[in-house]
Amino acid sequence: MTDQEPVRLGEVQQTLFIPLMDRVRESRRPDPLVRDPTAARIAEQVEIDPRYVRNTGGVITVVRTCLFDRWVREFVTEHPGGTVVELGTGLNTRFERVDNGQVHWLDLDLPDTIALRRRFFADTDRRRMVAASLLDEQWLDEVAALPGPYFFVTEGVLVYLPEDGVHATLRRIATRFPDSLVALDTYRRSTMQLQNKAAESGRMDARWQWACDDPRSLESLGLRLVDSARVTRPPKQLRAKLPLRYRFGLPLADRPLRGLFNLSLFRTTS
Repeated sequence: MTDQEPVRLGEVQQTLFIPLMDRVRESRRPDPLVRDPTAARIAEQVEIDPRYVRNTGGVITVVRTCLFDRWVREFVTEHPGGTVVELGTGLNTRFERVDNGQVHWLDLDLPDTIALRRRFFADTDRRRMVAASLLDEQWLDEVAALPGPYFFVTEGVLVYLPEDGVHATLRRIATRFPDSLVALDTYRRSTMQLQNKAAESGRMDARWQWACDDPRSLESLGLRLVDSARVTRPPKQLRAKLPLRYRFGLPLADRPLRGLFNLSLFRTTS
């Protein structure tokens, strides 16, 4: 489209278009798992590098988003006035999907991504955007100024960070916000190697840096694993909405893919 605005983002930040386009495609289905008109509006207005339109996670990414949404909704139901912190928010629209009219929300990402978000989203009395690196410490003060309890969620982000940075960030959250929830996704080293080969063949610049073969190994950082989920074993009500080929294909893929990627929910213990 001639009226699309060009977007200039860092190599890793550009990957935010992958889940965005997956939600756009899913929204076009007759019975979508995620209905995201905001994502469609954004895609119409920005010029997206074709590499990040072609190279998508497809239904895997969408199911992953739905599973995270489920955990966040449970938190919001139990703590309607608490705070959700979206770490590496990209162009996510989770707030629009789970907002109950009371929850407080903080969207954190790098300055160029937040500048892009501000084209489509605005701060309110309950929701605000913060431009900062996940590896910094100052943003923790921004979170502490909001009412607890707290739920930190990061989706498809930590894999792009160095291991020492991931561990330091999780340790800081655990120390500063005890008895909080942290939801994240982890991928085995073999998965990381396959992903980086695929990225190279697709001539994508961003590469994964962090792998975690066992999510329980993160408990040494002040976390306690309280729940886990697998994209290949979505809940029954979610599975019923999948296209037929995925409804039967994902369970068949569960055994060979088990452990290659995990969604984990932790409670901080520090």
